[in-house]
Amino acid sequence: MADSPLPGLLDRVATAAGRALRDRLGIDGERLDHLVAFAGRRLTGEFEVDPFGFDPELTETVLLPALRPLYKHWFRVEVRGIENIPETGAALVAANHSGTLPVDSLMTQLAVHDTHPKARYLRALGATLVFQLPVVADLARKSGTTLACTEDVEALLGSGELVGVWPEGFKGVGKPFSQRYKLQRFGRGGFVSAALRTKAPIIPCSIVGAEEIYPMIGNAESLARLLGLPYFPLTPTFPWLGALGLVPLPSKWIIEFGEPIRTDDYPPGAADDPMVVFELTDQVRDTIQATLTELLELRGPAFG
Repeated sequence: MADSPLPGLLDRVATAAGRALRDRLGIDGERLDHLVAFAGRRLTGEFEVDPFGFDPELTETVLLPALRPLYKHWFRVEVRGIENIPETGAALVAANHSGTLPVDSLMTQLAVHDTHPKARYLRALGATLVFQLPVVADLARKSGTTLACTEDVEALLGSGELVGVWPEGFKGVGKPFSQRYKLQRFGRGGFVSAALRTKAPIIPCSIVGAEEIYPMIGNAESLARLLGLPYFPLTPTFPWLGALGLVPLPSKWIIEFGEPIRTDDYPPGAADDPMVVFELTDQVRDTIQATLTELLELRGPAFG
């Protein structure tokens, strides 16, 4: 039986479309060639994803470029301490969470990729709700996000990945603006246990800027329950301005990666010792809180 002519036909269509765009729009030739090749592989299904659904090529070609204008020109993100992230091997980045919507997670992933000398991917951990939302769930998987559960965290760390966790969860991202930059409880320390079991260092990450993008001045709790959401935010612009209220305010951001906290010198069984887990969780939390205070003073006005 002859091979299907479809892959070759699709390649020719993509190439012809690329030439037309280059001639009519004056798009950079090298960039356009890359996009055409990317489109061809998408059409023919010749691309790979890992066991968690991560699609590196889609992330590099579409998802990260879509975030860069926001990162560079709107939030003007400044990154400090990127040298504290190892060039290879497992590590767990633990960060504060805020901003009503989890934009801080996206900006941290981009910060790591674009400033790290090895352009490492930060594999974010997401709440169950993320994977229940249409479209969002698929994009999250393809961008490298996976469910925040012990099995997945340990599997990623065990394979040498750089993993990102926001231990405050919805308590942090959905807190009122009056509590800005005051860390909430760090769950039950599951991220610390995973780091201890895999001997991965924990890197405290402090993010200043996200608190101001959607200042949450109220919570429509009845509507949140109706929609099955942890909260329904009321901000100075949302829902009063409709879709326009979803545009984040242009605060100045600083993301700092602190010195790694080693876990490889703890004795076997430390991950199952509640006191060890509690003390290490507290150390990570206190480090982030102290750094936030310093960064707020360094930054000055939120919209300066």
